[in-house]
Amino acid sequence: MNDFSTSTTIDGSPAEVFAAILDTRGWWNTTIAGATTRVGDEFGFEVSGLHRTRIRVTEVSPNQRIEWLVVENEFGFTADQSEWVGDRIVFELQPTGDRTTVTLTQHGLNAEQECYDVCSNAWDFFVRDSLRQLAEHGQGMPESDTGQAAPATRARVAAEALDQQTAPDSA
Repeated sequence: MNDFSTSTTIDGSPAEVFAAILDTRGWWNTTIAGATTRVGDEFGFEVSGLHRTRIRVTEVSPNQRIEWLVVENEFGFTADQSEWVGDRIVFELQPTGDRTTVTLTQHGLNAEQECYDVCSNAWDFFVRDSLRQLAEHGQGMPESDTGQAAPATRARVAAEALDQQTAPDSA
């Protein structure tokens, strides 16, 4: 099973891209609670009815690598609530001329999991679009607690399908 990975090349130095990644409220979720920049920091957020998570920062190598460990996670669109728990989310930066390639790998997220379609598409959006916009233009497209960013639509559809599968027959 291959772990999910997505990459994008951003106009900016590794230092600029690294700073953008550390600004999780600017590209992932505006309601993140907790510190996100040093080893041992823990942070979390909730998108009502869709996703609640708590993450610990386990590595910070300036301008090169950031690693997180998912310590708690709950989805409103999967039956298996253990998905993501224990996963490592790694950001690796590689200078490419005057640009920087950032690769996010979520060790533990793979195509066998129930959340894969929703989660992989969300990571593609948040890394390739939102993080890029934050690093290049100073304004990302983060989620909020109400689920207004593009990936929330796909998660809502999955949550509704799960509800229909688990609802008792109304005969």
